[in-house]
This record gives sequence, C-alpha cells and structure tokens, in this order.
Amino acid sequence: MSKRDEKIEEMSSEAKNLGLDISDDLITKVVIGLGPSVYNKNSEIVACSKPEELKTVRESFLKKKLSLTNSDEELDEA
Repeated sequence: MSKRDEKIEEMSSEAKNLGLDISDDLITKVVIGLGPSVYNKNSEIVACSKPEELKTVRESFLKKKLSLTNSDEELDEA
C-alpha cells in the first residue's frame, strides 16, 4: 500500500470515528489535491482558531483548489 493510500485510509477512518458523512472519493480528491503537505506533521493540520485563517482556507483551498461553488456560509460550516 502506498503512503497516499495509507493517508486516505487513515483520514477515512478518522472521519467515520467522528461520525462525519464524507465519501471516500472526496477524501481521496482532497489528499491528492493537498499533495506532499499531508505527509508533513507541521502542515497536515490546518489552523482555524481565527476568522482570517478560516477565510484563507475557504478562499484559497475550498474555492480555488477544489473549485467549490457553495456559498461562503456553507463553506464556513464545513
């Protein structure tokens, strides 16, 4: 099993443990989209304690990288 497959399996398992309804397909796309950053402990977790950090995640990752078109309110809830 590749490191990417291991990371996908780890994240899918964690999502299920948290009771999140996230498809394995979405998790796979996110892991691929994040590239090497998912293997680095310092960049694996996203800081989101400040509103500006959440805005950066929404604008740079959810909208630009993943091309999501949901409203800002919906994306902020995610």
